[in-house]
Amino acid sequence: MKFAIGQMVSGADKVANLAEIARLTEEAASAGARLVVFPEFAMFDVPKLDEEFIKEGESLDGPFVSGLAALARRTGVAIVAGMLETIEGEARGYNTLVLVTPEEGLSRVYHKLHLYDAFGFLESDHIRPGDIAGPVTFTIDDITVGMLTCYDLRFPEVAREHADAGVDLLLYPAAWMPGARKEDHWNTLARARAIENTLYVAAVSQGPAIGTGGSIIVDPMGITLGEIGERSGIAVADATPQRVAEVRSVNPSLANRRFTVVASA
Repeated sequence: MKFAIGQMVSGADKVANLAEIARLTEEAASAGARLVVFPEFAMFDVPKLDEEFIKEGESLDGPFVSGLAALARRTGVAIVAGMLETIEGEARGYNTLVLVTPEEGLSRVYHKLHLYDAFGFLESDHIRPGDIAGPVTFTIDDITVGMLTCYDLRFPEVAREHADAGVDLLLYPAAWMPGARKEDHWNTLARARAIENTLYVAAVSQGPAIGTGGSIIVDPMGITLGEIGERSGIAVADATPQRVAEVRSVNPSLANRRFTVVASA
């Protein structure tokens, strides 16, 4: 299955952000991609997460998801992108990933589990964590795909849960914030999640200065298949079940382990 990551720099203009998603999706479609993945908060992002930020949230039947669905139908490409989702009756919102497909429109929804209460930032002040309900997965061609978000990358247990669920390709849309050693952490952790779970990882961040950039695609052996530096653009790669099986025959670490992951509330 050929897929793409699309690095961009979202801003306060939702129409412009959707237009940039459309431009990159069309580029991915021209390259033969069946799936394209965009960053966390691709819908809307500004440097400060506060009450004004939360006011920009939308429902799952709002303009952003509707625009993605129309784009997927037009291009024939499935799209994963991050958005701020409103929660009726609550001041906080969800940090949400949506999958839209040409056939179904809105198909899957993932609410970020691990909130970024670290490096002096308190995401939980304004974002409600998702409920622990097992991996959100989908299949395109012969590849099973899972969705996680940004800070989730620092938690190996949730990635291992996806490996146990049969995921071949694990997505990490992010707005990986700049800071001391952060670019190194991003690259190292993305490669580690691929190597330790012997699956593909596609980690796509907002570009500078909202995020660090450095979006990356890693294969199950830890080989970098595609990378985007500081500019907006796409990277394209192929994921195959044969490669997953080949690596797991050489490195059967999943079969050799002596512990399992049990989710907690």
